[in-house]
Amino acid sequence: MPTVTLAESPVAPGRPAEIHVREAGAGSPIVILHGGWGYEAYPFDAAVEALAPRHRVLAPDRVGYGRSGRVPALPRGFHRLMAEETLAVMDALGVRQAALWGHSDGAVIAAHLAFLAPERVAAVVLEAIHFFAFKRASIEFFETAVRDPEQFGPAVVEACRRDHGDSWKDVLAAGGWAWLDIIDEGRRGRRDVYSGRLAEVRAPALLLHGARDPRTEPGEVDAALAALPDARLELVDAGHSPHTSRAAPQAVDAARRFLSGVVWPAGA
Repeated sequence: MPTVTLAESPVAPGRPAEIHVREAGAGSPIVILHGGWGYEAYPFDAAVEALAPRHRVLAPDRVGYGRSGRVPALPRGFHRLMAEETLAVMDALGVRQAALWGHSDGAVIAAHLAFLAPERVAAVVLEAIHFFAFKRASIEFFETAVRDPEQFGPAVVEACRRDHGDSWKDVLAAGGWAWLDIIDEGRRGRRDVYSGRLAEVRAPALLLHGARDPRTEPGEVDAALAALPDARLELVDAGHSPHTSRAAPQAVDAARRFLSGVVWPAGA
């Protein structure tokens, strides 16, 4: 499991950043982008096992998570900044072009990377994607992340503690505050978390979504599909994390089949 040292991360400028990267397999590269609670909360182990026979699978812990460096707070615009950080990690690992599989916040980051650097992205799997900035039904959820994350239950606490150590509450609180800020911007008129740029994604896209996702607002998936009219939708009987749900075999196989059809340029 390599560690990449960046001169600085766009998320935490002005100092070097150590980025821990999980790596498996060989072949055309796929970068896994974890959600806002980190890798261990919704681990991609089954997906990595399915993809590694044909792909070099890379799963970095972004700055602020896991074994990578900590930040006191997530800055405004963190999705874009984390996309820029992911691009820097790809550069450090010698990856010229990759497919991206992002979950939740990771899906937002993957989409940003796809329109910020389209020549570097072969395809995107956008799992449990967020689109709207104003997410009324999630306000209490993010307030709980800030105020008392132990209410999420012992399984979440154990996974987050395993991933982030004693600072796990700070990690969840940082994400909660960042999203409450986004929701406040949405209340004041901001429509989406892409500054209106999601339609600029040109890479083939799969929207992988749980039909019972509690973080999804009415009409949110339809709005994302309207911005990405050529995207394919795989709707499974799951909540916020299809790839770790009872529907995981269906979800992982859908992503694997989609990614197997990507046309990779020579030398990618």
